Amino acid sequence: MSGLEGRVAIVTGGARGIGATYVRALHAEGAHVVITDILADQGEALAEELGADAAPGAGRASFCELDVTDEEAWDRAVAETLERFGAVDVLVNNAGMANAAPIEHFTLAKWNTVLAVNLTGTFLGCRAVVPAMKAAGRGSIVNVSSVEGLRGSERLHGYTATKFGVRGLTKSLAVELGRDGIRVNSIHPGFIETEMTTRIDPARLLIPLGRPGAPADLAGALVFLAGDASAYVTGAEIVVDGGMTTGIPHT
Repeated sequence: MSGLEGRVAIVTGGARGIGATYVRALHAEGAHVVITDILADQGEALAEELGADAAPGAGRASFCELDVTDEEAWDRAVAETLERFGAVDVLVNNAGMANAAPIEHFTLAKWNTVLAVNLTGTFLGCRAVVPAMKAAGRGSIVNVSSVEGLRGSERLHGYTATKFGVRGLTKSLAVELGRDGIRVNSIHPGFIETEMTTRIDPARLLIPLGRPGAPADLAGALVFLAGDASAYVTGAEIVVDGGMTTGIPHT
């Protein structure tokens, strides 16, 4: 009853990890999914796994190579989605990266790189899909922030700044686009076991639910925000962190 049957979704960073989980979750709910990523081989393999078909309108999955920092590439990705499936109903801005250093060693290059991917990439994606969503009179944009968009974290200065920025962009767009039937919300994952987090010991994080998260733990929140079950939800923050930001659990 998610209301995603026949809807068309674009997922950035969808070739692997959490992004691939989002892709599979939306596809399982009946959506047509355009997987975008710079990892072409993995993206194409996932699309093939989900039954991609080269014919326009055939199959419910396809891959489009996309660097989220490239303005023209975004225009091409949206155009290809419209040509293939005829609509853009959902955008999941999932692509992201992290880098870390003490502030005195945090170079401008590090700062600019993480801002370009996490914040500018999200901005470009939102801007690119809005015309099609306005024309349809509906749409759901889900921006993936982080618990680091709710609190500070040492050494992750650029990452934290971008995730706060994604949270703020979500709020301003929700206010502006509501009259057009477009909802904009954010997901704030906590510690999720992926290739990006292998060097972190989850036992040090004092998670109240007592375990690290898995990508599958985020699927329900994404499906909820993407579909009709959240038809009266916009500008919201869905925190999926096992209680990390709630407080320190009793030992």
